[in-house]
Amino acid sequence: MCDSSRDPAVALAQIGALLKIPAPTVAVNPAVKKPLYKSLFFQILVAVVLGIAIGYLWPSVGSALRPLGDGFIQLIKMIIAPLIFLVIVTGISAVGDVKSVGRVGVKALIYFTAATLFALAFGLVVANIVQPGAGLNIDPASLSEDAVNAKTTAAPPKDAGQFLLGIIPTSVVGAFASNTLLQVLCFAVFFGAAIVVVGREKCKPVIDLMETTLELFFKIMSWVMRVAPVGAFGAMAFIIGQYGLSSLSTYALLVAACYGSALVFIGLLFVVAWVYPRVPLWQFIKYSREEFMLALGTASTESVLPRIMTKLTNAGCSRATTGLVVPTGYSFNLDGAALYLSISLLFLAQAFGHNLDLGQQLAALGILMLTSKGMAGVPGSAFLALSATAGALGIFPVAGVALLLGADRLMDSMRVVVNLLGNCVATFVVSKWEGQFDREAMLAAFRGEDSTPEDTDPAAEPSALKTPQLTSDTYSA
Repeated sequence: MCDSSRDPAVALAQIGALLKIPAPTVAVNPAVKKPLYKSLFFQILVAVVLGIAIGYLWPSVGSALRPLGDGFIQLIKMIIAPLIFLVIVTGISAVGDVKSVGRVGVKALIYFTAATLFALAFGLVVANIVQPGAGLNIDPASLSEDAVNAKTTAAPPKDAGQFLLGIIPTSVVGAFASNTLLQVLCFAVFFGAAIVVVGREKCKPVIDLMETTLELFFKIMSWVMRVAPVGAFGAMAFIIGQYGLSSLSTYALLVAACYGSALVFIGLLFVVAWVYPRVPLWQFIKYSREEFMLALGTASTESVLPRIMTKLTNAGCSRATTGLVVPTGYSFNLDGAALYLSISLLFLAQAFGHNLDLGQQLAALGILMLTSKGMAGVPGSAFLALSATAGALGIFPVAGVALLLGADRLMDSMRVVVNLLGNCVATFVVSKWEGQFDREAMLAAFRGEDSTPEDTDPAAEPSALKTPQLTSDTYSA
């Protein structure tokens, strides 16, 4: 007797099994590998090597190439605020549950706070063991604050209240115009929540318009990514030409301490990623190698923000979780910057002959917890954070922060990699914590069964995206 309540697909499958009819198979077209010279990863790698060579052999030429790198970053910033807004709003509207969005936000902040606190504490431990500034005996009278003032363009927040108020935009238009991502994120959450409360059906015209606009922004992104190697070449040539490789010897111990602690911290991220969400992080890095190489070449994680969100979504994280965690993490989860700040703080104290006791270091830890987050996206952010901490502690003159001017750019690679990888791990952890992580989709992506930027024909248009998903082929480069 046939049960009419049974799923027709199940019934057909059972009938086919009885009649020994082979089940239909879905043809999976193997990804067509492009020639190596067409790979974005290879192009950026070559551009970075050429940039280093030009900056080292002809420093004046390398310094003059800065507009190439700055121009590429400006192209990214041109679209990043509206892109983040559209991704978050469409993601929240797709979830349809305001409470789940709130849970994701709370869990992300819990993880960010724990990760930043650990990174700062770990940096202090490393600096106490290595003693990178010991024996320098710097005379405070020989320093001037002019260099630090020229490097920074804003004042640090006076307290946590001022920092939190800064997240709320006084003008929505102003938030987009100034590319203040935290304020854009704040407005996007309210806008997406309003769509959920009013009702997706009633807001369908607005949602359709935003999803179509999102597709257009992804297409613009594909055009911008075509010049990524040029931007990486200009940025790397400028860094080497302006600061030179010789400055490595001056700050050898400080650089070694920062990069050594970064390697250990990355190892801990591998453990966290495998123990809880069961993510083989090395495979994810290989899967996202273009994004990591571009971030290294341009010394900026902003340049890969849309692309890394795509890779995380393809790797099993939900759109809503990725859309909330990654942009927020760019301001609240700067693990690499936290390592650098805590090590540099003790480096400066030691350079002036001060050995901070446990109480002073704990006080510095608390101040850095605020200043490291309040400075995100501000030019000269590391100098602002250290200046604010130095002023609050009163241990060494604020002008002493100028000692780091020669080493700061040498730390960019360390900060960029740890910041970016830390935010990726945070997205996997929060997605798993929220029950919005598809591990099978992740493994399929790692096997190359999704459409990645290097597998897709640049001339091909996205296929029938009435509701555009965060797929790499939407803006293939």
